[in-house]
Amino acid sequence: MSLSGRVESSAIKDYIEVSKPRIVIVLVITAVTSMLAATRFDGTPNTAWDISGWKLLFLIISGSLSSMGASAINQFYDKNIDNLMGRTAKRPIPSGRLRANNVLIYGLALCVISVVLAWFTLNPMATFMIGLGIFFYVVIYTLLLKRRTVWNIVIGGFAGSAAAMAGWATTTNSIDVLGFLVGWIVFMWTPPHFWCLAIKQREEYSKAKVPMLPVIYGNQVTAKYIFINSLILIPYSLSLYFFGLGVLYLGVAAVSGSLMTLYHYKLLKNPTPELAWKAYKVTAPYLVIIFVAIALDSLWYFRF
Repeated sequence: MSLSGRVESSAIKDYIEVSKPRIVIVLVITAVTSMLAATRFDGTPNTAWDISGWKLLFLIISGSLSSMGASAINQFYDKNIDNLMGRTAKRPIPSGRLRANNVLIYGLALCVISVVLAWFTLNPMATFMIGLGIFFYVVIYTLLLKRRTVWNIVIGGFAGSAAAMAGWATTTNSIDVLGFLVGWIVFMWTPPHFWCLAIKQREEYSKAKVPMLPVIYGNQVTAKYIFINSLILIPYSLSLYFFGLGVLYLGVAAVSGSLMTLYHYKLLKNPTPELAWKAYKVTAPYLVIIFVAIALDSLWYFRF
């Protein structure tokens, strides 16, 4: 491969990195599974998973582009604190591999393309939720909250909920009560999950002057909030059965929620960075598991 070819390949990898592909995958999964689940509740009997392949494709593309664009803008804005933390210092912007303004243009372009594409291929409500997700992540979380309040990740967590709601709206053309509650699971899960990472990275956040909960109140108080949040999340997730979800979902929600709470209880008893990191990794799959269960529940639907 020529030198120019290697440079281009490296640049592509860097642009993929600023797009945070792991977050993109998780959000697309929540959107697609919500789209599938909503077929059980769209008012048409016996149509589980009866969806348009084109709409599914454009939901994936629009959702991916919106998440990629918002993440790129986030990394542009955080460039002056990323170089202060070991976890982020090697990112493309602080390391000098990509120019900050190029990343900003890239991020803005993807966000605009995602909304325009959704408008012409999905429906107004799905488009609105995609745009709202971008707005919450870029403006509410990144620009307004992240460096100002310990509740940054709590309020900013709605950005993830918007992806699931966009998927639901793609099928139903609206957001009903159940569609909202399904999306709200992401909002409920995000703070305790991210606070585990914040405990692990407490010193780095402190150095960068980012007021994450453990920086301001310490690991013990943060672990307490994580555990309390888990205790709230379990009954909340189970309550969705009474709004229409089935037994398969109920069982998965009970088991996965209990396992997550168990790890958060261990963290409460011993709030060390090592245990917080383990809890972060162990509980990370919860969101994917719960949303896959929601989709499968609509296909193999049964209620007592």
